[in-house]
Amino acid sequence: MKNRELGQSGLAIPPLMFGGNVLGWTLDEGQSFEMLDAWMDAGFTAIDTADVYSGWVPGHQGGESETIIGRWFKARGNRDKVVLATKVGMEMGPGRKGLSKAWITKAVEDSLRRLQTDYIDLYFSHADDPDVPLEESLEAYQQLIADGKVRAIGASNYSAGRLDAALQIAQEKGLPRYTVLQPSYNLYDRQDFEENLAAVCQRENLGVTPYFALASGFLTGKYRSKEDAAGRAREGMVANYFTERGDRILAALDSVSQAKNTTPAAVAIAWLMAQPAVTAPIVSATSMTQLAALKDAVSLVLDDAELKELNTASA
Repeated sequence: MKNRELGQSGLAIPPLMFGGNVLGWTLDEGQSFEMLDAWMDAGFTAIDTADVYSGWVPGHQGGESETIIGRWFKARGNRDKVVLATKVGMEMGPGRKGLSKAWITKAVEDSLRRLQTDYIDLYFSHADDPDVPLEESLEAYQQLIADGKVRAIGASNYSAGRLDAALQIAQEKGLPRYTVLQPSYNLYDRQDFEENLAAVCQRENLGVTPYFALASGFLTGKYRSKEDAAGRAREGMVANYFTERGDRILAALDSVSQAKNTTPAAVAIAWLMAQPAVTAPIVSATSMTQLAALKDAVSLVLDDAELKELNTASA
C-alpha cells in the first residue's frame, strides 16, 4: 500500500484520509467523535479539514469542523497519533480570505487555536489567489515551517500552470515547495486531473490526495436519480451526475462490486487508489456501514479487466 513521504518533512501520508467537511455538518459533535474514534480503530490515522468547514451551513461561520477535531484531540489525548491536514484561503468573512502573508499568518493562529494543537502536519493553500504573488505565500509558509507550526505544505484547486509556477519559484528562491496536490478527482470527474495535473504531479513527485473521491456520494450508488437525492444534504452537489455517462459508470460499479462481493463505494475508491499518481483519496463516512466500505477498499485489488470495464464506462 502506498504510504508516501512528503519531501524533506518526514511526513508520511497513509492510504486514505478522512474528509472532515462532514464534522459539524451531517454529523453533530457526538456523532463526529464516534466516527473519528471508529476511523482510528480501523487503523487509519489521517484527517483532512479546512478553516472554512462548514461555513455553507445556515448559521455557521466556518471553523466548526476544526473546533470539533480540537475538542476530540483534547478528549482523547491522541494528537501525536494523527496526520492532520487543514487549509487556508477560502473566504471566512469580509476581508478574511486569500493567500497574503498577513492573512496566512493570522489564519494559521485561528486554526491552531480551534484545533487545540501547536502544529499542523500538512497546510494547504485551499485555492489559488491570483491577487497575491506566489512568492509571498511561500514566504509566509517558510516562516510557519521555521517556527514549527507547519510541517509540510500543499496546494488545492490549482491549475497545472499555476502549480508548476509555484514549484519553479520555490526552487529558484529557496522557498518551501508544495509537496502534495489536492484536486477534485474521481471516476466521474477525470478530465482536468488526467489531462493537465497528473503529469506535473508525477514529474515533480508530488503526493496527490483527491477530494470528492465518491463524487459527493453519487459513486456509492445510493442516488440513482434526481428524485433519490431530493431533500438530501447533497442534493445540489450530485445533480450534475445524472447523465447517460453517469448511468454507465453506476452500471460498471454494480457489475464489478457484485463480482467482488463488495460495494460500489469500495470499488470506486479502489479504482482511485489504483491510479499511479494518487497517494491517498479523501473520503468521508457518516455511518459505520459507510466506514466498512472504506475499509474494504483498502484491501480490494482490481484486476486489469475490471479496471478496463470501469475506465471504458467513465471515458
